[in-house]
Amino acid sequence: MSEVIKVGMADWKTCRGDDAVTTLGLGSCVGIAIRDPGTGIGGLAHIMLPDSTEIKNNSNRPKFADTGIEDMVKEIVRMGANRSRLVAKIAGGAQMFAFGSKSDMIRVGDRNVTASKKKLAQLKIPILAQDTGKNYGRTVIFYPKSGDFVIRSVGMPEKVI
Repeated sequence: MSEVIKVGMADWKTCRGDDAVTTLGLGSCVGIAIRDPGTGIGGLAHIMLPDSTEIKNNSNRPKFADTGIEDMVKEIVRMGANRSRLVAKIAGGAQMFAFGSKSDMIRVGDRNVTASKKKLAQLKIPILAQDTGKNYGRTVIFYPKSGDFVIRSVGMPEKVI
């Protein structure tokens, strides 16, 4: 029997086989799904902020795109994934409130998406698909074995990327 492992906000989890990982309520946060198609080992990170260097004395590495993605990749490889085969899909990064401002401090969703893409590029992990931006939240389920990234949003049709 397969298990669906819950990933909290500012957290990441890994799995293999028929198991899946899920996270609820991606607003401005970004869900980063990474897998090795050869082994079916993968994980899902729920990041809240783009850059750990902007916050002093913060030990919650999964909260940030730069450190959370890096740590999850290390664990996926430790579990037996081939580093050179890793691929990613991302979702979230919405602009949840219409402030009419171009301020970077308010546009956290855009900044999270940009930081996630930057970190994945640094790690040479290609992004195969994404569902980011807009003005609505998302709940996601990632199946590392198949690579299916299921995205659900209120009032929207379910999609698989």
